[in-house]
Amino acid sequence: MTDHAERFALLLHQGADALRPGDAISPAIVPSSIFHLPGSPEAPFQYGRYGNPGWTRLEEALGSLEGGEAVIFPSGMAAIAAVLFSQLKAGDRVLLPSDGYFVARALAERFLAPFGVTAELRPTRAFADGGFGGLRIVWMEVPSNPGLDVCDIPAVVTAAHAEGALVVADTTTLTPLGLRALDHGADVVVAAGTKAINGHSDALMGHVAARDPAIIEAVRTWRKYSGSISGPFEAWQVRRGLETLEVRYERMCRNAAAVAALLAGDRAVQAVRYPGLPGDPAHNLARAQWNAFGFMVGATFEGEAAAEKFLSGCRFMAESTSFGGVHSSGERRARWGDAVAPGFVRLSLGIEPTAALIAEIERVLATL
Repeated sequence: MTDHAERFALLLHQGADALRPGDAISPAIVPSSIFHLPGSPEAPFQYGRYGNPGWTRLEEALGSLEGGEAVIFPSGMAAIAAVLFSQLKAGDRVLLPSDGYFVARALAERFLAPFGVTAELRPTRAFADGGFGGLRIVWMEVPSNPGLDVCDIPAVVTAAHAEGALVVADTTTLTPLGLRALDHGADVVVAAGTKAINGHSDALMGHVAARDPAIIEAVRTWRKYSGSISGPFEAWQVRRGLETLEVRYERMCRNAAAVAALLAGDRAVQAVRYPGLPGDPAHNLARAQWNAFGFMVGATFEGEAAAEKFLSGCRFMAESTSFGGVHSSGERRARWGDAVAPGFVRLSLGIEPTAALIAEIERVLATL
């Protein structure tokens, strides 16, 4: 039995050993801002900004999957902010991917820079170039979003640690099923549970995972003092979505591989990025480091008009931002200012039956 199979089996039966006859199998939603607290305040739950039973259930499940201890936040960006603001001080330098999620760079530029923190940028493919001397945090996306480039994680970790830097890995697009970055030496993992972990596009969530108790204490304290907290219902939604992640992820990856192969062979598509394709520039590194190639595909059409015609013409492709839902979705990323071609489309493949999805995309491609 594989490790992740054991972890998911345990997740599905989390808390079963504490059940009494007549107890609900589904975890309870506890919508309370206050808890019974007579005498000494030492209690599992004290106040709604400090903790909630639903948070605990979700954090235990995420920690098991990540291989560390997890702390949840109300969005992926809240998780990113918690790490940056709890670990950096005036005079520190942080390295960010220039081709990664643009909001992380914007946060550093607008709010960290005035506090005396310097953000430096490098493309993912050349992330190790220039070394890591003098950096407090080395922050990588695995893979980069939206370009799906990959860096050599063990090499970056070794070099960064030699210079005394913390290594943070954003694994949102892979989930813990595709990559357990803590196992590869990363100090911290951040991810947006809004995406595939929840999987139903109906709740915002993020988490931080680490093995160092000091890091976990710092991000928990940041959450407590900043008030960056999740609602009990959202925690329940994401915990419920997490139970089906394994089966959803398998179908999503299968669909992505099939769609990438189809697009790569079509005359209407100028270029395809999917690390699972043998000819992809990131294939060898991804194959060596990941457990799965993921559900994201990048496709470049002739221009904006062709890209928009593809998206609007496909019945099984939701035109929306974000990704990781049960429905396939796509968007032209240049509209947000990403450094990509006007005809570049980021696709997130969902759980539609593969044959139906392929047939529909073939139909649309024939019209381009």
